Order: sequence, then C-alpha cells, then structure tokens
Amino acid sequence: MKPPYQITDTIFKLVVDISERLGEINATHLYKPPTKLRKKNRIKTIQSSLEIEGNTLTEEQITALLNDKRVIAPQKDILEVKNAIKVYEQLREFNPNKLKDLENAHAILMKGLIDDAGKLRTKNVGIVKGSKVEHVAPSGTMIKGLMNDLFDYLKTDTDVLLIKSCVFHYEFEFIHPFLDGNGQMGRLWQTLILMQKYPVFEYLPVESLIKENQEAYYKALSISDKKATSTPFIEFMLNIILQALENLLKTQNRTLTAEDRIELYKDIIGDSDFSRKDYLLKYKDISQATASRDLKWAVEQEILIKTGDKRLTKYKFNSTLNPQ
Repeated sequence: MKPPYQITDTIFKLVVDISERLGEINATHLYKPPTKLRKKNRIKTIQSSLEIEGNTLTEEQITALLNDKRVIAPQKDILEVKNAIKVYEQLREFNPNKLKDLENAHAILMKGLIDDAGKLRTKNVGIVKGSKVEHVAPSGTMIKGLMNDLFDYLKTDTDVLLIKSCVFHYEFEFIHPFLDGNGQMGRLWQTLILMQKYPVFEYLPVESLIKENQEAYYKALSISDKKATSTPFIEFMLNIILQALENLLKTQNRTLTAEDRIELYKDIIGDSDFSRKDYLLKYKDISQATASRDLKWAVEQEILIKTGDKRLTKYKFNSTLNPQ
C-alpha cells in the first residue's frame, strides 16, 4: 500500500524551489564542495544528529576523534560518535533500496550500544516524552511486513524522489523498526536516498538545521501522526532542505581552482582514458591553455598518468592513489 499523503500547493512550490537551487548548485559545481567544507559539514552532521538524541560531544571533540586524538567524555557518547563516523565513511556502499543494507548500517551505528544492533524489533514499544506517551509504534509482529512495504514504495512509486525521501523518513519514524537508534537512522537514510540522485546531499548538513528546529521537527512528526498522513512532515522537511541548499549557495561564492576541477572530473570520468578535448567539454568556460595547465599540474602531482604525445595524448586517473 502507498503511504497516505497529499501533494499540496506548498509541497509543489517547495519541490520547484529546491529543483531550481539544485540547478544553481550544479551550474556552479557546488554538488561536491571543496574538501575542507565537506569535512566540516560531515562533522556538523554527526554532531547535530547525535545531539538531537542526547549526545554531549562538541564539533571540536568529534574533530579530535576523527584525528585519533584522546577525548574526555562519557564512554557511551564517544562510542556513539565513533560508530557514526564509521557509518558515514561507508555511506556510498549502502543501497538505499535494500532493507538488508539498512539493517547493516544500523548494526554499525548501534554496535556496543544495544544488544540487538542491526535487527528489526519483535517487541512492542511506545515513545514517551516526559510523562506522556507520544507515540505507540506498530506491533513487533508487523515490523518486517511494514518495512518490506515501505521499501517497495521507495523502489516502485513514481512520485519525485524529494517527496519520497520525506515520506520514507516519516514512515520509518512511525514504524520505529529498531529498539533504539531510529531517529538517527531515519535522517541518515533520507540523506542516502537523496544523494543517489543529488550528490550534494552527501555533504549538506541538513541535520544541523533539524537540530536548530528540533521542536518543530518533533511537532511535524506528531501532527502527521494525529492526521494519519505524512503531508505536514513532508512540508517541514522540504523547507529544511530548501534552507540548507540556500545556505550553501550563500556561503560559497566559489571560483574553481585547478585542483577543484580535477577532483570533480574524476567523479565524471572514473577509470576511463580522456583527452584535453574531453576535459574542455566539461569546463567550457576555461581556455585551452588553462586546461593544459590543469592537466600538467595533475600529472606532476601524480594524480593523472599521461600517455601518448601531442594529439594522441591521453590521461587517466592514477588508481594507486587513495580517494579523499
């Protein structure tokens, strides 16, 4: 069954606005931000997502852990961060359309924190906020079937991916398939769903905006529960996504360097040979001389391997180098 929701005028306008921002990001080659910004945003994402769930570590402490430095903090909080770092390092290896991959990601995220890491729950649970039961999740006996239905929707429904990612996020939180770690996993999997089509989402700190609007986030989930439709949550999440994209465009008035162009081109060409002419087809706003300088620099840095001469010159990325 298709999860219940409606495409409102608000949702339609947000999808259009987001699509326009994604077009701007592609035009300015911001779909893969500079290495320093990617690392900074990854740290912000991990810190924000974990803080929503009660973790106390700061961005500085997470940076220290990434650099294998000692951090003084509760061991549980440190383990949560280390697990999250591992999950994000492997993010590209997970298939967003496979339930088994979601279970594997949860096993990494919750290793050493709960006994049943990576296993769908079979017990009944309720979510309590203060002294109030906020949400009674579906029975444990229903979880496997509900999750299979949700992944079928994700794989087969024809609605735009932006909307489907929000629906998945809401339905995941409603089903509450694991005994713990559902909040992190729901947000993580929406990111994974989106980055398959829009690479910028791998490095976009949507989580930090959710943290800043944490009360509204939970309110949108609650209203959707009460209305038995994910429409309010879709509207909330699309607004957050739009804001995150606009923030990226505002803060990155970016002029590409030779290193930037070479790094971006690697994602396009992969392991194939290419010529200077091929390179220029991607970067039509640079001169032949600039293209030659880019390629010469990359050869000198041993990023590229050059073969042939003059018109027969070909380049290939050095497969022995570790990707950044």
